[in-house]
Amino acid sequence: MGFASYRILGRAGSWTVEHDGETPNKYDTKEAAFEAAVVAASLALRQGHEIAITAPGGEVGGTATGARDAS
Repeated sequence: MGFASYRILGRAGSWTVEHDGETPNKYDTKEAAFEAAVVAASLALRQGHEIAITAPGGEVGGTATGARDAS
């Protein structure tokens, strides 16, 4: 089978999941983008693909979820 890679990209308040070079959806938080990547990766895993999900760590002064700071 193939290899499915999901890469979470963005900055506070604007996140996306790159898969096969495309980033069709936007998410308000890194956490929401991660959850979407997990759903897609779960389907790929069931189809027999090897999967990888990557996400950036937190930024100094940023929020834990990658949301835009509400203050």
